[in-house]
Amino acid sequence: MTNSKRFALILGAVILVLASAMGLLYAIGRPLAVQGDKTIEIAVLAGDESPKHYSIGTDQPFLLGALQQIDLVQGEESSAGFYITTVDGVTADPEKQEWWCITKGGEMVMTGVAQLPISNGDAFELTLMAGW
Repeated sequence: MTNSKRFALILGAVILVLASAMGLLYAIGRPLAVQGDKTIEIAVLAGDESPKHYSIGTDQPFLLGALQQIDLVQGEESSAGFYITTVDGVTADPEKQEWWCITKGGEMVMTGVAQLPISNGDAFELTLMAGW
C-alpha cells in the first residue's frame, strides 16, 4: 500500500470517528421536549408598535405547536425547517430584508421553532428584524 493510500484511509477513519462523536454529543446535549400542561409567555415586537404579550396554556412539546394553537404565526416549510413569515398578522417583507427572530430571555435561540422544546414558565420574544 502506498503512503498516499494509507494517508487517505487513515484520514477517512479519523473523519468518520469525529462525525460519530459529534452526533453522539448532539444527541446527549440537545434539549428535550417537556410533556404535559404548561404556560408560556410570548412577546411580539414589530417595528414602532408597542410590544404585544400573549400567555399560552398548552400541552404542546415544541414552540411551533403552541404558537399555531392560538394562530399566532404562519409560515412555510423549507429544507431548513419551518420558516415563520407572519406573526400576529404582520408579514415580514423580503424586499426590505425583514425576518422574524426568536429569542428566549433576550438571547437568540439556535434551534428551529418546530424543534424548540418548551417548559412551563418559558418566555420567548418574536421580533421583526431588518437586514440579513
